[in-house]
Amino acid sequence: MKYITLAALLALTMAGLRAQQPTVGVVRLDPALDEIVARAAKPTLIKGEYFGFLEGPVWVPEPSGGYLLFSDVAANNIYKWTPDGTLSVFLEKSGYTGTDLLTAGGQSFNGRLHIVVFGSNGLALDPQGRLVMATHGNRTIERLEKNGTRTVLADRYDGKRLNSPNDVVVKSNGSIYFTDPPGGLRGADKSPAKELPYSGVFLVKDGRVQLLVDDPAGRPNGLAFTPDEKFLYVNGLRKIVRYEVRPDDTVGNGQLFADMTADPAAGNTDGMKVDQRGNVYCTGPGGLWIFSPAGRHLGTIRLPEQPANLAFGDADRRTIYVTARQGLYKIRVKIPGAASAATPAS
Repeated sequence: MKYITLAALLALTMAGLRAQQPTVGVVRLDPALDEIVARAAKPTLIKGEYFGFLEGPVWVPEPSGGYLLFSDVAANNIYKWTPDGTLSVFLEKSGYTGTDLLTAGGQSFNGRLHIVVFGSNGLALDPQGRLVMATHGNRTIERLEKNGTRTVLADRYDGKRLNSPNDVVVKSNGSIYFTDPPGGLRGADKSPAKELPYSGVFLVKDGRVQLLVDDPAGRPNGLAFTPDEKFLYVNGLRKIVRYEVRPDDTVGNGQLFADMTADPAAGNTDGMKVDQRGNVYCTGPGGLWIFSPAGRHLGTIRLPEQPANLAFGDADRRTIYVTARQGLYKIRVKIPGAASAATPAS
């Protein structure tokens, strides 16, 4: 007589559960997810098959409600979308203002085509409401001033050019944090233009660029603060690490928060946001993962495309806008997103 082991039984059970999970929709792994995403909620497409590779969404609040900005790193544009359905170009040459299109930018795949990414990537607002951009082609952190001019906030560290800034967040006191993997360089780590020997997490404060984390293997990518800004989440290569934020805005005591490496689905960690209760939303294998503040995986939002980034938006900050390669999607949730540097807590 053959006996089935407990491990084998568990594997068969999980396989059966996975077979029943929707290919598009919300995968519920924990009852606590019902307090975050309604049972009837589903991601809906706003616009698709128009863009090259979407990234870095940020909601710009206004008394009339506000609007969404997001990067197309392949088109080298930042687009503006308003809730009435209007789509327009907000900023041309958002990430590369040069003319050498033969070598600028890195290679990527948008699910249909192999493309070059050289535009802006991560976007954030500072306490004055100015747009802060991580640029691939220019290899800078730049600020868009109210009069339309651009100010370079960071382009070098220790005399060497940055790789290709990817994501950026701004603390309520104006301190700027960004990640600097080489994905925006032609050939990435093998690019002859690469000057820094690592992919770091950096701080821009008082006009000075500081290296916070030297992480050559972890490839830091997405960033997010806890609502009280006492901790900074950094993701990369399917893991999320949580760092303590010190009084001087440097970080330390990094602890593993989540590990997605065992998931067989395609996709890596990328964009990341936090809601008012401290739940963490992070793009990862198979979709948009939702974690409790303790790091428990509550569920996953699955879309027709692999998501790259997300932002909370609308006047109540209860709509998640997702940039997913070629498409822009949205889904309503129950808990508002945490306040950004330019969005006072309600």
